[in-house]
Formats: sequence, structure tokens, C-alpha cells
Amino acid sequence: MSLPKLAYLTGEYPRASDTFIQREVAALRDLGHEVLTCSIRTTGAEHLVGPEQRAEHASTFKVIGAAKNPLRLLKAHLGCALRPGRYFGALRLAWRTAPKGFKGRLYNLIYFLEAAVLADRLKREGVAHLHNHIAKASCTVAMLASELSGIPYSFTIHGPDIFFEPHHWRIDEKTARARFVACISEYCRSQLMCFADAAHWDKLHIVHCGIDPVRYDTAPHTGQTLLFVGRLAGVKGVPILLDAVATLKARHPQLRLALIGDGPERAALEERAKPLGETVVFLGYQGQSEVAEALAQSDVFVLPSFAEGVPVVLMEAMAAGVPVVATQIAGIPELVTQWENGVLVPPGDAPALAQAIEQLLASPDQRRVMGSVGRATVESEFNIHIEAARLSHLFTAYAEGDSPAKREVLE
Repeated sequence: MSLPKLAYLTGEYPRASDTFIQREVAALRDLGHEVLTCSIRTTGAEHLVGPEQRAEHASTFKVIGAAKNPLRLLKAHLGCALRPGRYFGALRLAWRTAPKGFKGRLYNLIYFLEAAVLADRLKREGVAHLHNHIAKASCTVAMLASELSGIPYSFTIHGPDIFFEPHHWRIDEKTARARFVACISEYCRSQLMCFADAAHWDKLHIVHCGIDPVRYDTAPHTGQTLLFVGRLAGVKGVPILLDAVATLKARHPQLRLALIGDGPERAALEERAKPLGETVVFLGYQGQSEVAEALAQSDVFVLPSFAEGVPVVLMEAMAAGVPVVATQIAGIPELVTQWENGVLVPPGDAPALAQAIEQLLASPDQRRVMGSVGRATVESEFNIHIEAARLSHLFTAYAEGDSPAKREVLE
């Protein structure tokens, strides 16, 4: 059987903070899949930080942009209405799965309008399978587009925030209607099992997000530079990191902290970091190449998050041979093994975070060993080419009527 033509959908593609999706798409294309990328919204210019993002942005179908054309919107709906059973079935589904209240109903009707535009494009492009990332509003559009078009869909579920409002996002219904669900970790799969009917547990598969280890050069990492990469939002725990750096600064005058990323808390964090002077620098969004270069120049990678899935930035740091300090939450322990390839600390504990960083700064040999083990970990378990092959196998196996194992062993 030939490889099915795929469409990938997410709320905003490409984004500087979601480079793992771009890598997954590229790896599937390398395997021979034709992949049409689709985005609900048009990506802001601040996310187009490298040539990869700009190229993907240029070729991506923007759903809202197309739906704003009245003639195109009307034509899409008239085309879908030629199959009235599907059309009104999708409309009922949108109404039935809408969050409570007027606003929830209104939004789901808007998603229905968008879904017809997407379904029309998928049919015209000859797409055989639609895959969604994130499982929130864009997955609602994917579910409705699947109902309208008859094209099967699947989704990758990440967490943690999707599990804060599982009923709002109807992940039970999305799971029931999906051909399969890719869960990024065992922890993520278990959380989905809390809400999905047990009849559908067999189609919940483990497919890690991944990175390409060859993109990252290892270096000695014997200095005093810390690196953080992520959204500057409350969930990432950056104030705890700044407090830890303030504690360490007197004993380590050469200590430096670089923060890559942007977000709603940036201004407040910059204000909070002012007493630390030149010890802390905010670099904003950076492209994949710039992140790889920053990792090569860093000595310890720190991610003090309060909630996570399995952070891709930790994988990138480990691929670069940089020892990591992270919080002991959610799926992170499936990637970071305590004192083997990193250090795990309780979330929200600045003294414990400072102590872990200081222990690594004091032992270049330990950093070197951890970095080596970390590199081996991502090469074997979080390699995008291996994980994309697993995902490709799911697409083809389900198309053929097979039911693969929870985490398929590839030969």
C-alpha cells in the first residue's frame, strides 16, 4: 500500500515555540509522505525567525484567511451540503460538543464554518488522512472537518493544559471519533485514559516528540553559563530560576543566565531581573540554528516549570551534551533519569534548584558524564526520525485495518 497523503493542522503553524511539529512534518516527508500543512490562524511575523519557518509559512494553507472570502466560504458549505447526512451530522456534532453558554455555542459554530473550508481544501488536494497537534480548538475543527468530508483524523495530545479543562475541549468525544491518538508520554496517555472511554484505550499510542541529534554539536561545557529556552509565561517558573541565580551569584561571580523565548511575562521578568545586572540576558525568540549555537555555548540547561508534557527543549539540550536541571513533574522523569542524564528537583523550590545547579557547576566531570548519557538517551528514545517512522506506521496500519501495539517496536 502506498503511503497516504497527509494534512497537518494546528492552531498556528509554524511557530518558533513549536519547532517539534516542523521537524515531524519534515521527517514524514523524508519517509515519502506528501504532507499539506494547514493553520487555523496566520502566524505572526515574530515567529518566522528562520528560513525553515518562513518556507513553511509560505506553503501553509490558512483556514481563517480562506474563510474570510465570502464566496469561498459559501462555495465550501454548498459543496459539503451536497452530502446532507454528513453536513447536518457535523452541525449537530458542533452544537452537541460545544462548551456551555452562549459564547461556547458561538465558537463551535464558527469552528463549523471553518471546518467546511478545511474539508473542501482537503478533498480538492486528495488528502487521505488529517492529523492535528495540541487537541484544543484546532482539533475541534479537525473533528468537524472529518465528519464533513469522511476523511479520517487523528491527533497528538501533549498536555498539561489540555487536562486542566478536559470537558471544555471534549477530549472524550475527540478520542472516540479519532482513528487513533498519539500520546507524547506514558503519563500523557494515562491522563487521557481518565476521560476517554475504556473501549478506546487500545488506540492510544505512545509517540514521542523528537529531535534530530545530528543538528547539535557537543562541547566541553566546563564554564558557568546557564540557559533557559521556553515561553516567558507563568507556567515555566522563571521567577524561581531568577531567585536561584540571585542566591548563587555571590559564590559564582562568573555565572551567567541566558533566556531564549518570549511571552506575556517578559516585561515583568525583565524588571525582576534588573538587580542581577549583566548576569541575566533576555534574547527573545531565536531560530533552531541559534538555539543549537546557544546550547553549544552553555554549561547547564535549566527548566524550572510548574507544568509540562515532555519538553522538547530538554531533548535538544541533552542532544548537545548539556546536563539538565528540571522539575520532577508529569512526563519529565520519562526523559530525565535522576543523576544519570540530569537532575530533577521539586517544582517551585528555589533553594533546591540553586543547590542542584551548584552541584553541577562544581563538577565538570559529572557534567561531562551526564551530557554523554543524555545524548545517548535522545538518540535512542527521542529521535525524530524513529518517532516519525512510528507515526507513519500508525497512519498506514490503521488505513489497512490493523491495530498496532501501544508503542510499536520498529524493525
